[in-house]
This record gives sequence, C-alpha cells and structure tokens, in this order.
Amino acid sequence: MTETKKLQDISNNLRVHSIQMTTAAGSGHPTSCMSAAEIIAYLFFDEMHYNVKDAFDPGNDEFVLSKGHAAPILWAAYAEAGIITKEKLLTLRQIDSDLEGHPTPRMEWIKIATGSLGQGLGAGVGMAIAQKMLKSSARTFVLMGDGEIAEGSVWEACNLAAHFKTNNLFAIVDVNGLGQSQQTMHGQDVVAYQKKFAAFGFESLVVDGHDLEALKNAFVYLKKSKKPKVLICKTVKGKGFSEVEGKNGWHGVPFDRKTAERALAEIGEIAEIDSAKYVKKAFKVKRLRIKKNKLKLNSYPLGEAIATRDAYGNALLNLGLADPSVVAVDGDVKNSTKAEKFFKKFPERSFECFIAEQGMTGLGLGLAAKGFIPFVATFAAFLTRAHDFFRMGAYSFTNCKFVGSHVGVSIGADGPSQMGLEDLAMFREIPGCVVLHPADAVSCEYCVKEMAEHEGICYLRTLRPKTAVLYKTGEKFPVGGSKILKKSSKDVVTVFATGITVHEALKAYNLLKKEGMYIQIIDCYSLHPVDKRGFNRAIVRTGGKAVVAEDHYPAGGLGEAVKSVVKGKNKIKHLCIKELPRSGSAEELLERYRISANSIVGAVKEMMK
Repeated sequence: MTETKKLQDISNNLRVHSIQMTTAAGSGHPTSCMSAAEIIAYLFFDEMHYNVKDAFDPGNDEFVLSKGHAAPILWAAYAEAGIITKEKLLTLRQIDSDLEGHPTPRMEWIKIATGSLGQGLGAGVGMAIAQKMLKSSARTFVLMGDGEIAEGSVWEACNLAAHFKTNNLFAIVDVNGLGQSQQTMHGQDVVAYQKKFAAFGFESLVVDGHDLEALKNAFVYLKKSKKPKVLICKTVKGKGFSEVEGKNGWHGVPFDRKTAERALAEIGEIAEIDSAKYVKKAFKVKRLRIKKNKLKLNSYPLGEAIATRDAYGNALLNLGLADPSVVAVDGDVKNSTKAEKFFKKFPERSFECFIAEQGMTGLGLGLAAKGFIPFVATFAAFLTRAHDFFRMGAYSFTNCKFVGSHVGVSIGADGPSQMGLEDLAMFREIPGCVVLHPADAVSCEYCVKEMAEHEGICYLRTLRPKTAVLYKTGEKFPVGGSKILKKSSKDVVTVFATGITVHEALKAYNLLKKEGMYIQIIDCYSLHPVDKRGFNRAIVRTGGKAVVAEDHYPAGGLGEAVKSVVKGKNKIKHLCIKELPRSGSAEELLERYRISANSIVGAVKEMMK
C-alpha cells in the first residue's frame, strides 16, 4: 500500500466515523468534519509525534482543534490511533460520555476546551512557548476554520506568535468557504488569508487541503522556516458526499438515517487498516522535575501604608523564587500592577503581551495547559475584554491565575474608563473560580500564596491607593474565609466590607463610637467562595441588620454574595456604585458615590430608625 493510499483510506474512515457518530447522536457538524479529513489524517498519522499511552508525555506534539465544532473527527482520529475504542465513538454527546459536542479536557487528550471560536491559536502560542521552556522538540498544531479568522483574537495571537518567535507553532486553516449562515468573509480566496498571515510575520503557504501529497510537501517546506507557520488549505465542506459538497445550509446539520446511508455508500466501507501502527513515537524529552521551596512572606509593620498592588508584586517575586513553575504574563502595565519586580528577576519566565488582553489571556491558558502556573495581570477594567477566555478557561479546568488592579472609584482622577467595576461579577459567576479581594498588604500576600496552591482558576483584586496594614505578619487568610475586625456585645449593625471599604468601615466605627454606637466589621476578603457560616453568625449577632459596602457596581459583587447566603429575615442596606462615575480625587469619589465612612455612618443610623 502506498503512503498516499494509506492516508486516503484513513481520511475516508474519519469521514465515515464522523457521519455515523453525528447521525447516532442526532446532532453535530458532519460537513465541517468532512472538509478536514485529509488534514487530520495527515497530521495524526504522518506528521505528529505522540505517545498513545500517555497524553501528558512531554515529548508529544500538541494538537488544538480551534474549530471545536468538528470534534467528531478528532474523536475519530483518537479511535483510529487506538487511544479510544471505535465502539465508544457512538457515545458522542451522551451525558455520561467524555466525547462531548465540542472538545473539553474531560477527555484527557484535550488540553484546551474549544468551541468558542477564535481562541485556539492564542492557547497554541502559550503551549508552543511552554514546549520551548521545557526544552522539548515537540510542536503545537492548531486547526482553525476560516470563519473564525474574522475574530480579532486570532490576530492578537498572530502578533504574539511572531513576537515570541514560536517557530514550533503550526497553524492550519480549513478554508471550506462556508460559515454557519453564509459564505465566510473571503470565501475561498486563499490568497487573501495568505497575505494577512504573512503580514503578521508567519511563514504562509497555500495548498489543496484534500491532496495528501501536497500536504506532505507543504509541511516539508514549512518546517525549514524559523517563523511561526500557517498552512492555508482550500477544501470543500461536506467533501466525499456529492449531495452536500460545497452547499450552504448544511452547517451543524446531521444526516438522517437515509441520507447517511447514501453518504456512506458514496464514500465507501470502513477500510480495514491498522492506522495505529502509523503513529510516530513521541520525541524523547526528560520530564521536568520542579523542586519547590517554601514561600517566604514579607513582613509589614502594623499601620504602614502600602498598596495591595505593591504587596502583590512583592508576593509574586517571592513566589517566583520558591516555585520555578510560576510565570508572569502582562498587558503593558507591569509597572502599575507591580509585576515588574518578577519581570526583572525572571525575564526568562516573563511574557509581555502588550495591549492585547485576549492574546495575553490565551497565552496564559496555553502555559497553564502545559503545567506552568501563570499569573496574568492587568487593570481590572481591561480584563473585561477577555471574559470569554475566562469562561472557556473554566471549561479547560485551567490552573491560570488572574489579577486585576486599579479597581473601583478609589483609583481617583483617571476616570471611569480605568475603573474596574464589573470584574467581581465577571469572575464570581464562573463555577469553581476563587475570587479574592484583600484589604491590606499582609492579607494580599497570603492570598497570592493561596492562589498558587489552589488547583484551578483564581482572580485577585488589588487596590491602587495605599492602605494601612491591618493584620500582623503570619495571619492566615484561607480561601472561603473572612475576618472579624471589630466586635463587641454592644454591636447594633454588621458591616460587610471588602478592599477599600474595609478601611472606610473602620473610619465609620470610630465616628460611631464617639456617639456611643458600635458596629461589627467583617473583612470579606474571599468573595467566591464566601464564608457562609461566618456571615450568618455575624448577621445573627446584630439581629439581621447589616450594611454591605463595596467599590463595585450592584450586580455580582459582595452585596449579592451576602444576600445569597445569609438566612432568615434580614434588613440589609447595600452601599455600592449605583451610577456611572466620573473623575475626581479618591476621597471625593468615595463620598460622592456613597461608599465612604460618612455613608456607612449614615446607613447604620438609618438602619436603627
């Protein structure tokens, strides 16, 4: 059997599997799979190196299916490679199957969840960088659809791929010319795609995506380049079944039984071929053994004024000294987030992504997928641009850590465009995401420690203004906890506060104390999960009367968190930013938008009427 005949048989097998799977499931995207059959067959059975017995072998080439709706053909490739049984393919999209409608790491060979288009290449950049850091000869392959090339995140990823010289990154574009509802932006004008990628610094080549010899020759050519590479493949959607080939209206439409029978009759029977024997062995790479040292926390005198963003920078630096798997990723604000301390000490583990938050986040997710612990930081307001990446990161079971500085109106005169006022809602709604908002340097450093040790996605909120150190060095701040800062038998109202409003609450305490009134103050540094038991104990002590104060919009922050967990009939006053803010000094803004000490005093008095 010739090499081309072997690969063509595997290609047709992949088509047959994809049709059978989607017809059995009653849903899916068979035509999107059929256009990519030769590409997948060539990659998995003639180009890529991987250990079929170990999805995490560091010598494996990595594959990201950015056009995640073509998942059936990926599952089919794994079956042909002997990684899963062919019988399992018919469990596609069933509730207890890890062969989901779009790829997720419930199937262990998937490192990055895809399906929200335009994200695969960014993650691929991070994975390719990680392979270089691990001194691996392995490469990263990312298969994209032509429809997703319209996403700006793709071009942010291209910028970063060229900047970081990821010559081990191979992008493949399946240009079948059809999107979900109509022709894609450029149709099958493959030269238009080639020019775009070339302009971004890629070695680009156009090929017939159904010509296996041409595919092989193209990769021989591309591998000589020291640039990131892209192979632009002109294909036919629904290839192999003449009734649907190149026709609009078949995206995401499975074949009914009779249509499937006609398609299979035209494509032919499953070829009796032992595809698994054509898989190339993984590269020989020594597994990296990371020796971790004990993290040293800094000591801060009580009352010292230091911004939590500075404490974050100090903690990140110490974390880098303790754990060589920690890396820092930035969006051109490292001198403000204070990640610059890490950058100066560990340039080889630091990645400046410039003003490209989606590219930055995708790169971080890719690094995490290869076992590193990325701390990705920028202004909280700018993280909103990458929300879909955080959402998909959760489906990837990522261990990426995100840090948003310059939160709330407390940043002052820079004005509303720079104020993170939606970030808590953005991260708290992600299941399993740890969200922390420390009020001082001591608690901030401990929160960084907790994030590094927690397996999963985390978000840390830091302040621009300097705040007094409230806690003694050595105090612990576990995830899901809270701290009682003021408590007495005379307390009439509980004040739940977080970040800057903790300090405003303490000022309010002193003002009220002069009038003979006492309040209980809870520092709610953990916003997801929250201290459900502690919150309920606190509010019961003051007869269900509480004030919640936060530098955030009403939705999704501390107010909703408190109201969602406290039991019984309670009288809760929520102080937060209830209108669009403007420029001004921090003190003016806290006062104007009613989250200052005076506002807390007023709310407590109103509560007692």
